[in-house]
Amino acid sequence: MSTTPETRERALRLRELVAEGVLVLPNAWDAGSAAVIASAGARAIATTSGGVSWSLGHGDGQRMDRAAAVEAARRVVAAVDLPVTVDAEGGYGPLAADVAATVTALVGVGAAGVNLEDSTAVGGPLFPVAEQAGRLRAARTAAAAAGLPELLVNARTDVFLFGLGGLDDVLVRAEAYAEAGADGLFVPGLLDLDVLTELCRRSPLPVNAMAGAGGPGVAELAATGVRRVSVGTGLAQAAYTTAHRAAVELLGAGTLTELDGALGFGELNGLY
Repeated sequence: MSTTPETRERALRLRELVAEGVLVLPNAWDAGSAAVIASAGARAIATTSGGVSWSLGHGDGQRMDRAAAVEAARRVVAAVDLPVTVDAEGGYGPLAADVAATVTALVGVGAAGVNLEDSTAVGGPLFPVAEQAGRLRAARTAAAAAGLPELLVNARTDVFLFGLGGLDDVLVRAEAYAEAGADGLFVPGLLDLDVLTELCRRSPLPVNAMAGAGGPGVAELAATGVRRVSVGTGLAQAAYTTAHRAAVELLGAGTLTELDGALGFGELNGLY
């Protein structure tokens, strides 16, 4: 399979952005949100599986199938002129072959990067270290076979997110994932700045943290040595919250003050 020069250029650019400093990724959930985020000045787009799932009428946690996830990624890639890194959950199947099939399909629609998590289900347990390393190795091999060895593979570990261990457990996984060919380490649920600093100091991979409301901001996270900051479902939650509040107001008071300051129709329509 051949990869387009544009996809290769975007994958290389994504790698450069991580190497240059702290890459901030406000996560998109569909083509429209990706276009809006790009218009705000984003240098790359990351998707959120939770937001994508909600937009398709599913709950999060690998309730989408591969075909739906790949089609959603295709629409996001087509909507922006930026590198797109796709939240591929656990690869849509437990086997290394499942991960390989997912990566091959995502490369085919122009993804510049992927996130692959080590949870077997929401809440855990996690795949054993060696097994997850094999799954990541399959992703790396599949990307090369699909013509995009430059694909950025961000290995997500849910040790802290689900309370399944501590820093030493993450470091064991970081070493194994690096040896398997991962390019980054994503540790959602870890916002203790001291622990993040220690992780960034000792990890063989650049670290990605997930920011959230009420937690440390980008500057504080960057000071720990983090190289990527994403927000998971945060923006999708905010968008749906605005829709809910506006609907409650309209159905109750009959007014629409919740929409004050909203992006205009022409501005949004012009993004396409």
